[in-house]
Amino acid sequence: MRSTSATTTPSTRGRSAPRGGLHDSSTTRTLSTHLGLLESGLVTARAPRVLLVEDEPTIARAVVDRLAAEGFAVDVAADGPAAVDMARACEPDLIVLDVMLPGFDGLEVCRRVQAERPVPVLMLTARDDETDLLVGLAVGADDYVTKPFSMRELVARIRALLRRVQRPAPDAAAAPPVRIGPLELDARARRVRRDGREVHLTPTEFDLLACLVRNRGAVLTRAVLLEQVWDWADASGTRVVDSHVKALRRKLGPDLIRTVHGVGYSLDSA
Repeated sequence: MRSTSATTTPSTRGRSAPRGGLHDSSTTRTLSTHLGLLESGLVTARAPRVLLVEDEPTIARAVVDRLAAEGFAVDVAADGPAAVDMARACEPDLIVLDVMLPGFDGLEVCRRVQAERPVPVLMLTARDDETDLLVGLAVGADDYVTKPFSMRELVARIRALLRRVQRPAPDAAAAPPVRIGPLELDARARRVRRDGREVHLTPTEFDLLACLVRNRGAVLTRAVLLEQVWDWADASGTRVVDSHVKALRRKLGPDLIRTVHGVGYSLDSA
């Protein structure tokens, strides 16, 4: 059984970290906060393992402390190459990934990690540019949080992502492939084709498209999509819906998903 203790792992690449900080080159350590949870019996099953990739020690320390207090096991990398190595070694359940990193950036980390083993990725970015966000989604990120962010929001996003990837798709085992015009969606195999050509979608893109297909002909508000696809209970992340719809249109063409201004999105049944 894998240890449920939250750990930090030093980076030996990229820029050096300050002595005594989160990325100190001392041995891997266990956070006392999480040990307290274990001793109190509040954590009984294997804790979800999160890989945090963040090169700013202050931010990394704050995130580690909060996630450990919430019952997560946390590993830390401070640069791109170390992040790829650690993702391969510890096989996290989810990665919280900063975009701007030494070595190579978070986008390249996401590309390499997803090519080896698909894993949910929540990106942290100080850049609010739409192009940057779309690139992050295109290389396999599932969601993003723009700095500065609240710890409450970060934890909520992480929990929502983990719930979504752990739950089975509705009736996926029995559902035959669905064909809508040039689009074919096979929920059981999680494959999508447009005009007979297979289109690679990220897990979140597939789930969003599957939700629209299941409700084809109906207009779904952003709040409904956030609840059904992202498992969010509030409508604070409407921009992430818009960004994923743009990513779907870029891959599938602009003619399948219709925008109903002021309301939401619809996949026409024709």
